Amino acid sequence: MGFNDLLKTAIWRTGTGLLAVSAVIALSACNGDKQAEVSPPSEVEAPIEAPTEEPQDNASFPYTAPLTGLPIEEPVTQRPLAIMINNAPAARPQSGLGQADIVYEVLAEGGITRFIGIYQSQSGIEKIGPIRSIRPYLINLGESYGGVLVHAGGSPEAYSIIQSQRKHDLDEIGNAGAYFFRASDRKAPHNLYASDEKLREAAAKHNYNTEVTVPQYTFYPESVEVSGEEAGGSGTDGDAAGEAATNVDIKFLLDSYVVGYVYDASTNTYKRSMNGSPHIDPNDNVQLEAANVIVLGADHKVLDDVGRLAVNVEAGGEAMLFQRGQVIRGQWVRAAGDAIRFVKDGQEVQLVPGKTYFNIVPNAPSFESHVTITNP
Repeated sequence: MGFNDLLKTAIWRTGTGLLAVSAVIALSACNGDKQAEVSPPSEVEAPIEAPTEEPQDNASFPYTAPLTGLPIEEPVTQRPLAIMINNAPAARPQSGLGQADIVYEVLAEGGITRFIGIYQSQSGIEKIGPIRSIRPYLINLGESYGGVLVHAGGSPEAYSIIQSQRKHDLDEIGNAGAYFFRASDRKAPHNLYASDEKLREAAAKHNYNTEVTVPQYTFYPESVEVSGEEAGGSGTDGDAAGEAATNVDIKFLLDSYVVGYVYDASTNTYKRSMNGSPHIDPNDNVQLEAANVIVLGADHKVLDDVGRLAVNVEAGGEAMLFQRGQVIRGQWVRAAGDAIRFVKDGQEVQLVPGKTYFNIVPNAPSFESHVTITNP
């Protein structure tokens, strides 16, 4: 059974048929792109242990970054970049994911996912990529943070939206080719990169707005940050109670494609793996990690035999938030003009300061069927 049949079978098995995804624009198949996708993943290399960093006195940093809640020396005012990053096997390991404030992972065609890295608080990132093509729902997610859309090609539907609505985008094969570069150690199309400095230079050349509304999340103050060993599940003020969750495996669709997160109490983060191997960032040779891992279910629909998809990233639904070695079960919601937020009992749950990874899985055959939680 092929990918399209597998996804269609899973979707229609729910009995809903997912007939109304009116807020979502069709995702084009690779045949409509100007670049070609490849098939399922291979494993990545293990990371080299990062050097121990000296602790910093956060009292000297009077500001916090709006998307991470981490202390910074100066207020962050620059417009985010929303960069489409390839996750085909030949594109791994990716560079620059470790410097993103927020990362989204969502299915593209063929069972392979694509990343959207939201970059705002960090600068001087010399290599981000490999950069790849854009889809309608990726436009939707990137713009929810006020981001300039960075991509290389796209589906016909995505191009139609960008052109007709005059989106602020930087396209390597369109309006901004001079601001990207090709790496010599990989084959095209999996060797396209850019730096944040060059991309911001390109955005300035296009006279894109620098003043935009950037959604802010609520974060725990440092005084109530506790490790998984100390968190008893009863919660502190404003803290939703959770259940123990040390190891998390996420299967987006294919059995051969599993993303893993393992809680590390020493760093209060979840370390990311791909098919059992650490997922590293070559920029610093450190394993990717997130203080918050959110898994959310969305309606996916196969539109035709070519594999075009529609993914509803607006309607809300079931979700799980993993933080501090625990899982909190709740919902994701999204108001008009806002980003996706995690709520429980109608209240937004605070995030642990640090990076947040959003993982969007199909609602079929059930939301929870995509997530496996184990504790040693």
